[in-house]
Formats: sequence, structure tokens, C-alpha cells
Amino acid sequence: MPRPVILIYHPEVAEIWTGVRDANIDAEFLLAATLEEARAESARADALVALDPEITEDLVTGPHLRWVQALTSGMERVLTFPGVGKGVMLTSMRGAHGPQVSELAFLLMLAVSRRFPAMVDNQRRRTWDHWRQPPLYKRTVAIIGVGAIASAFAPRCKAFEMNVIGVDDRVTEAAFVDRIYPPAQLHVALAAADFVVLLVPHVPSTHHLIDAPALAAMQPQAYLINVARGAVVDEPALIAALQNGTIAGAGLDVFASEPLPPESPLWTMENVAITPHVGGNSTTYIQQMNETLVHNLRAYVENRHGDLRNRIERA
Repeated sequence: MPRPVILIYHPEVAEIWTGVRDANIDAEFLLAATLEEARAESARADALVALDPEITEDLVTGPHLRWVQALTSGMERVLTFPGVGKGVMLTSMRGAHGPQVSELAFLLMLAVSRRFPAMVDNQRRRTWDHWRQPPLYKRTVAIIGVGAIASAFAPRCKAFEMNVIGVDDRVTEAAFVDRIYPPAQLHVALAAADFVVLLVPHVPSTHHLIDAPALAAMQPQAYLINVARGAVVDEPALIAALQNGTIAGAGLDVFASEPLPPESPLWTMENVAITPHVGGNSTTYIQQMNETLVHNLRAYVENRHGDLRNRIERA
């Protein structure tokens, strides 16, 4: 039988290839650093390895395609493509981003609660101003989505001696989480939290999960931290809640439209900390995902499809 043909498409494809090459996987690998290069090779490929936001529909409709491995935690873009064959297997890099997403969530929690952006402005103006600083110690954090990334985030919360609760539709208990509420009790969990951290994927059931009623359920001194997906939050409702004092503030890494439009009022709100969708990125990400990538490549090439990690089943 001919060897499988696997297309790896990534701006740093040479770095990814170093780890894959050393694994000695019996396949023909096509390497592409640009979309044009990927398109030139996609018709030959049995499998595609790429970042979900960089995948276009023509890359996943080739006549030989049997598997798509996303190098991201979700596959929201690919799942919207009607042309992806039903027989095409989909896998993600779920969980590989845990350390960096967790650290960014803490950065945002500290930044908005301690008003760190204002401190940076004061530094630029050489203005000496100080105010009482609220600690994370003994505060309650509600993790919305107790999955793979939460398994990295929750113990870090406990290291800060925080109370940790969660909301999830799949699990009823998890390490380092004191209590998990079902989705029907989302508002109960929101009302108990000083910080609400979103870690859910964007699927139909989580679209605008945090809407006006959800924001109204939060305490006025509470903060919303979104390191998940922008569409999980009803952004106009959030803007209104921030303007009206319904909640104290927000730390946001993701938005309904990206890049965040210059006219968005979020840019100039004193109770908002903004980062440009960098949560899953890190200087060590390629090394972090290498073990799962090599495992899945070997399982695919050896026709052990049941061993593929992070399979995504389409409804």
C-alpha cells in the first residue's frame, strides 16, 4: 500500500517538522508555511495538520482527505464547513494550552482587580498614586467549563488559596474544584463568584452563554475573565453591564470580532483589561503539542484510528 500523504501547514512549519522528523513516522510529509503553498499540495493529502483559524474550506475538501488534526484546542472553523466529508476524522490539540491559558487568566484577574492598567498609565505620566490592593486570597472563582484547561487552572487557583467552583455538563467532580454545578444552575454559580473565568468551547449551547441575565446574576464587585471564545459572551450586553456597574470589570482575551474594532468602547473602559487573543500562544507551544501530534500521526499512519487523541464527533 502507498504511504499516507500528510500535509503540515503552519507559519513555523520547519520547527514542527523537526519534532516530527525525529519520530521516524512512515509517511510522506508535505510542508507548507503559507496558504498558497498549502493549497498547491492539498489535493494530494490524506491528512492535514494546521491551525484551525488558518484552515480554509478548499483545504479540507480534497479527494483523498481522511483526517484533520487541528493545532488548536478547538475546531470551530472547520466544523462550519459543509464540504468536509462525513468520513473525515477530526482531532484537536485540546489541553495542550493549559499552562499558558491559566497564566493569562491570572494576569487578567490581577490586572482588573488591582487596576494595573491605571498603574501603567501613572508610570507613563510619572504620577505617584496608590490605592488599597485586593488580593485573590480567599476569593471565589467560578470556572465555566471544567475540562482539560481547567485541570491546569484549578490547581493554580488553589495555590493562591482561592475557593474554586465550576459549571459543567459532563463532570460532577474534579480535582481542586470544591463544587461543580450543572448548567441549569449557572446563575447560582455566577452569584457566588468574585471572578468568573470562561473556559468553554464555542458550540451552539454556549453561544452567548454569558448574556444580560447571566451578567445580572453576578455580584456587582465581580469580574468576568474570558479566555475562551468571544461568541460565548453577548458583547453588547457585557458593554452595558460594564458601563452600568452591573459588574466591576472584565479581563478579555477574545472578542466577537477580531481584531477588536477601533471603535469598540471596550478599548477605553477603565475597568477592562484587553489582550489580543494570546491565551493559547507561547514560546514553547510547539514543544508542548509535539507529544500529542506525534502520537496521533503514528496512530493514523498505523491505521489505529481508535487511538487518536481528542477526537471530535460531529452531531
